[in-house]
Amino acid sequence: METLTSPLSLAERWLTYQQENPKSRIRDAARALGVSEAELLATRCTGHANSPVTFLSGDFRELLKQVPTLGRVMALTRNDSAVHERKGEYQKVSFNGQMGLVLGEDIDLRLFMSHWQFGFAVEENGRRSLQFFAADGEAVHKIYLLEESNQAAYEALVAQYRASYQPATLTAHPTSSPTTEADDDAIDAEGFRAAWRTMTDTHEFFGLLRQYGVTRTQALRLGPPELLRQLDPQAIDQALRLASEQQLSVMIFVASRGCIQIHTGPTERIVPTGSWLNVLDPDFNLHLKVGDIAQAWAVQKPTADGIVTSVELYDAAGNNLLLLFGKRKPGVPELSAWRELVAAL
Repeated sequence: METLTSPLSLAERWLTYQQENPKSRIRDAARALGVSEAELLATRCTGHANSPVTFLSGDFRELLKQVPTLGRVMALTRNDSAVHERKGEYQKVSFNGQMGLVLGEDIDLRLFMSHWQFGFAVEENGRRSLQFFAADGEAVHKIYLLEESNQAAYEALVAQYRASYQPATLTAHPTSSPTTEADDDAIDAEGFRAAWRTMTDTHEFFGLLRQYGVTRTQALRLGPPELLRQLDPQAIDQALRLASEQQLSVMIFVASRGCIQIHTGPTERIVPTGSWLNVLDPDFNLHLKVGDIAQAWAVQKPTADGIVTSVELYDAAGNNLLLLFGKRKPGVPELSAWRELVAAL
């Protein structure tokens, strides 16, 4: 008589994968196992006091308002192709409905809380962190404690937001399919170009995309030709190195679905490693998978302070990977040195 064996649980499959791939990260494991990162983490929720993973519940806006009590930490936001890590303190945390801001000197975030569905406190390899995920289990933002962080404040925060029920399994819900791009011929391209030329603030750009029904990469194809120039996908390496050589401070934006994280300052130690381009500075790390860059553009947008110039990277599906600007503040014109640097790419 044939003996039937039970299928391996997700926790067992993950353990086997880790044994076979000891250097893999959880994001890679989730993809290989056909599940989400949040679903993997849930398998480590034992419900015991010393559980390596604690499921959190409550209003994450209120939780984030208490993150400044942790002191100096490392904020991490990523997409499939870019990882943005910034050390510093969470300061000036505020919310207007589901939109949030963190406006510290070091940690600068734009938060879209409607995408923050699941939260966990995680202890692994001696590191403590708070990790947040969208409804599909995709990570939106992570906060890692450093040696100098306030451990007691972390423990109090986890105790306060610890869910009464600790699930060993979690069901993620797939997100809706991306919007189909309209044919270029169906777009009022002349109207779109005219509206672009009369912008007074870079933030108006997203309203124009909605108004004219264009995707971001379609906007770059159809926008004012005098304000747009397609670059070699490798131009980001040159841009970062030139900024470093000229000691120009930059602004680097990387976004997940629920968070935009911004580094403002220098980029000094630029190190390519295999398919990744890295910035490895004491308080800022960037990891960019250059092979995923399908399109790179130099983009100019009119503002009340003059032209603002960016380098923008997109993958083959049209997803934005990274935005690079010269350092500037509202009311202050863009540095001519930054504009000249981009023109030289």
